[in-house]
Amino acid sequence: MKTLYICAALAVVALLATPPLAGQSGGERLVLFGDIVYFYPPGQPKNCLLNNQFKRGEPVGFRMNAINPASGKRDRATELVVHLSYGGRTVDVPMRDRQNEKQPEREFWVAKWVVPDDAPTGVVRYTVTAKDPQGRVGEFKPFDVQASQLTIVQ
Repeated sequence: MKTLYICAALAVVALLATPPLAGQSGGERLVLFGDIVYFYPPGQPKNCLLNNQFKRGEPVGFRMNAINPASGKRDRATELVVHLSYGGRTVDVPMRDRQNEKQPEREFWVAKWVVPDDAPTGVVRYTVTAKDPQGRVGEFKPFDVQASQLTIVQ
């Protein structure tokens, strides 16, 4: 768990150091951070375990957060989308706000993608984009380190 917090902190620092998108000042850019996990149903042994290697048919879970750096808070109305590139195609997977009345501590967005049976083995490139109701945007890109990329294995 400590490693997850360190990785999230490093991601925030890296994103804050990234130049703003054209036409935006640094205070208007959303800060995104998150991870990928197994997304099996609750109660399954591997559910929510951090992982980056998945087999065909396995559920990949994307958990992300988008913070307005000016306020330090998230806006639940922000729209996040995961953009996956593999096998010569791009798939967009909308994320949903995970927080609800029964679980108010879950202040993040989630998306589930089941690795298709026809997906080739190898690295799956992905990014996550966000846009809040005030028009602020942000983008998350994982570190470009081959060993840590989302990878489809046999």
